[in-house]
Amino acid sequence: MHPATLSLPSWMAAQQHQVEQALLRVLPSEQKHPQRFHAAMRYAVLNGGKRVRPLLVYAAGELSQAPTEVLDIAACAVELIHSYSLVHDDLPCMDNDVLRRGKPTCHIAFDEATALLAGDALQTLAFEILSQPLPNLTATTQLLLLKELSHASGAGGMAGGQAIDLAAVGKQLNQAELEQMHCLKTGALIRAAILLGAHAGQIEAEHIAALERFAGRMGLAFQVVDDILDCEADSQTLGKTAGKDAAQDKPTYVSIMGLAAAKAFAADLHQDARAALTPFGDDAKRLLQLADYIITRSF
Repeated sequence: MHPATLSLPSWMAAQQHQVEQALLRVLPSEQKHPQRFHAAMRYAVLNGGKRVRPLLVYAAGELSQAPTEVLDIAACAVELIHSYSLVHDDLPCMDNDVLRRGKPTCHIAFDEATALLAGDALQTLAFEILSQPLPNLTATTQLLLLKELSHASGAGGMAGGQAIDLAAVGKQLNQAELEQMHCLKTGALIRAAILLGAHAGQIEAEHIAALERFAGRMGLAFQVVDDILDCEADSQTLGKTAGKDAAQDKPTYVSIMGLAAAKAFAADLHQDARAALTPFGDDAKRLLQLADYIITRSF
């Protein structure tokens, strides 16, 4: 069956399997010395998570008709960065959490030092695989992919957002400040996933702004829904500790807006995101479906 004719659940399952197989290939074997360290890297990445960011890479890649081999590497690179960030976020010096993706966090399953190093190695592996020779990709485009991912991961993206998050514990933020934090902490890597998929193929320059608008709205919507689920879902459903934001006195959309207003805000962001994709018509089918999934997900 052609991928375009698959239902969203079937397409998601196929892409999740594809990126899982690609991750198995790029991660170092547990049989390779140092075995325990490599086991920690694999533990942090494999057999867990919804793979939302790789799915966005593949969906944008379908839009741009990018080569599958390039999308596999881009999807792996984004997921490796995301996984490393989760390992570090869960450490005692950060959120000090014990549950992630339905299993003990990396530092609980191994130890704190091993988890720290595993996160470091996952981060560098992302750039190692993205910088290797890739088929049907010019050096200029490859540098652009590296630039997008590195910016999204660093001080102007995810790491900077996490620093703001840590500094905001116990403080009152207004909505604009909260949005700035999450545009960096969560939104930057979602934006990078979409742009990596788009730039890996053929995309008109004037269409990049539409994708950036979509990515920005969905990055915020993803976080708003996360905040709502943190209040409404249990740990077993989430696969991570429920209610930890409130327990740690972190500002969230629910805490500053209230639950009903946060849900309305998520719906508005969803509508804006869908509208941004109007120039693409039916070619944006998978991105539109993923936007719906992100908003309506319950886990």
